Order: sequence, then C-alpha cells, then structure tokens
Amino acid sequence: MLLLPNYSWAKQVHQTRPVNPISSLFVDPTESAFMSKGLIDLISILDLEPLEVNLFRGSSPKTSWQRVFGGQVIGQAMMAACRTVEGRLPHSLHCYFILPGDPQIPIIYQVERLRDGKSYTTRRVTAIQHGNAIFSIMVSFHAEEQGSFDHQDKMPDVPPPEKLTAEEVAKQPMFREMPDFIRRYYESDRPIELRPVELGRYFGQRIDDGRIHVWIRTAAKLPDDPALHMCALAYASDFSLLDAVMARYGRTLFDKRMMPASLDHAMWFHRPFRADEWLLYAQDSPSAQGGRGLTRGLIFKPDGTLVATVAQEGSVRERK
Repeated sequence: MLLLPNYSWAKQVHQTRPVNPISSLFVDPTESAFMSKGLIDLISILDLEPLEVNLFRGSSPKTSWQRVFGGQVIGQAMMAACRTVEGRLPHSLHCYFILPGDPQIPIIYQVERLRDGKSYTTRRVTAIQHGNAIFSIMVSFHAEEQGSFDHQDKMPDVPPPEKLTAEEVAKQPMFREMPDFIRRYYESDRPIELRPVELGRYFGQRIDDGRIHVWIRTAAKLPDDPALHMCALAYASDFSLLDAVMARYGRTLFDKRMMPASLDHAMWFHRPFRADEWLLYAQDSPSAQGGRGLTRGLIFKPDGTLVATVAQEGSVRERK
C-alpha cells in the first residue's frame, strides 16, 4: 500500500549522515552559497498537509533562495499524486515549469484523478500560488507485472563514490585553488549529497563528448517506503542536469553570465532502488540551440542496475 494522507514522515526519527562538503549543484549557485547551515530536511519537504480530498499544501525550506527549487515542486507534486493511489507505484512523470515559485508562501497542489484502469492509473497535479498555476505534472502508475523483455544500457566505468570523498578531493591541488564562492557553495548543507566525478570542469576543462557523471544520495536515511524513495529521487533529479549543457564548453552554471532555468522535465522509473544509497547519475546534452538546451540522464545503482531515466529541456541564456 502507498502513502496515507495523514501519514507524517516528519514526525519520525531518522538518521542524518555527516554532510559531504563536495555536495550538490544548483538552484542558483550565487544564492545557494548563503543557504542555512542547518541541514534541509527532505522528509519534511515531501510531507504534504492534506486540506481536502485531492488538495494538499506544501512548504519550502527556510533559505535565502529567490525562487523555489524545481526539484522540490516535482517531488511535492508527485507525492500529492501518490497520496491518491493505493497498491501501485509511479512508472513515469512528465511536467512543465510555468512560473517561478515563491519560497515565502505555501504551494497548493490540486490532484485530478484522470484514470483508474486495470493496469494503469493516471493523475494530473497542478501547483498553485497567488491563484496562478506555476507547475503542472502528469504521473502514471502501473500495477506490477512480469514482462517478456528485460534489457538495459551498461553503466559507465567511473570512480566509485568512496574515491570522491571530501577528504580525498581536498587533497587535490585544484581544490585549494577553487574560487571562494564555489567552495562556500560546496560547504553548504542540503538534503542531497552529490559527488561530481569530473572536477576539472570547474576549472575550465572541456568535456568533448559532453558526458558528465555525479554520484547522488539523500543526506538522511529514509523510511522503507518505495514511493517516498521515488519522490526523493525525482527531487534530486533536477540538481545539476542543465550543467550537462555547459560541459562541452568548459563552463558551468556557476558562471554568473548564465541565466539557467528548467522548462520541462520527464522521468521514467525502471527498477527498485533506495534514494538514500549511492546512485550514479550519468548525464549528457545531445543538443543546444536557440537559447535552449536538451539534457538526458541515466541513473544506476553501484552494481550497474539501471533504475531511472531523465530528460529535461532548459533555458540556457547568457546575460546581455
């Protein structure tokens, strides 16, 4: 059974790991450097308040961000959809970012029950602030079944997360030369730990094929609820993805000349996983033009199991 409307993970005692200073990439890099030193609680973020049938309210963490992080709205809207479905897990989501979210006020999530079929269930969720839709998502759920076909792409061969600890990275000369605002950004506490593989990108290194890799996991242990782990991975999937556009040019989204913004986001869930265990996020960008960039991501367990696929198009304009 999935999530009950008045179930509160925020009231559970959960373990928080020591935060890795080499963790996470972007909402807005210049804003993130001023994030509160208190670890943002992902469980509390995803714990929505039921207001009425099909109506929920979500809050933003207390930070100095000027807009709501896109992954937060994805995760909360997906959670709202999950709370209206029993016995089935999401297999895909497709969403659009319509207006910037205001982190100072709650977000209302209105769920529409579009389909309850024998094998598939469909929900549409609209996120509302100030009377306007700021975000829209379709989430499809699938009853578990056995199929005749089972294949997947192979996981890239990259160093494991244990080789990318803060202690190991800090030993590298490049880390000591890292600009101060980037170091402050890495030292901020956040709900997702990220360990980038290609650290040279932050010093102008070009990635010719545009393929970059980041190990990710939640900073806190999560309860044994598969829907919660899916919502947590959906939240994390928006971190750093547009940075794949910049890899071919030896630039990153830390570049103050950039004005990045997510436009749409799609995600497919393939196999079981835990979001509080390390996952490899392999990203690339097959195309960029006209102020927009397309990015893709494959998410693997350390044993090579492909658990999810992500695609996103974003605005990647330079400031005039």
